[in-house]
Amino acid sequence: MNIIAINGSPRKNWNTAILLGKALEGAASQGAATELIHLYDLSFKGCISCFACKRKGGQSYGKCAVKDDLTPVLEKLATADAIVLGSPIYFGNVTGEMRSFLERLAFPYLVYDATYSSLFTRKLPVGFIYTMNVDENRMQAMGYPQNLKAMEMSLERLFGTCEALYSYDTCQFDDYSKYVVTAFSEADKAKRREEVFPLDCRKSFEMGVRFATPAASR
Repeated sequence: MNIIAINGSPRKNWNTAILLGKALEGAASQGAATELIHLYDLSFKGCISCFACKRKGGQSYGKCAVKDDLTPVLEKLATADAIVLGSPIYFGNVTGEMRSFLERLAFPYLVYDATYSSLFTRKLPVGFIYTMNVDENRMQAMGYPQNLKAMEMSLERLFGTCEALYSYDTCQFDDYSKYVVTAFSEADKAKRREEVFPLDCRKSFEMGVRFATPAASR
């Protein structure tokens, strides 16, 4: 069992990375091999619309033809047993790095037929962990779920399943006094990080446990 997590945050030791780490801890507790990949360490672009992955009889049919730092990552994911994706929310959606990654991951498997079927020959669970500065009410009012659901549905159609975990009202800074952020209370943020963020970590751990459990017993 091999489970790979993809960090779409530029920060390697903050909310998103911590939650991804907990998911991998959960998977490892069930004996899975795990790996965490940081997208911001890689040099790559999104889909360049070359359509080599769609060309009849082409050498790159069903896989991305672009060669860059993302190429070996996509090769690893093609044989993974589960994928956990993580991203902070920037302006109501995932980061640009995560979006570019998703284009390269998903588009080669998408078939332009009547049902938009998938070339991916197996079923594997995909998890998406979102972290955000706003609280749950603001998140709903700003339409975040609607923005994110389209990609989740695409991943589900291509790979089999997709589940989401939202971590709201996260703490962004170690010292709020150094930044112009009067919309937020440092005390409230600290309290939530102490009381609620550990619960999100537990949910991430449990996701990893589920993903490392054989499908027949999941």
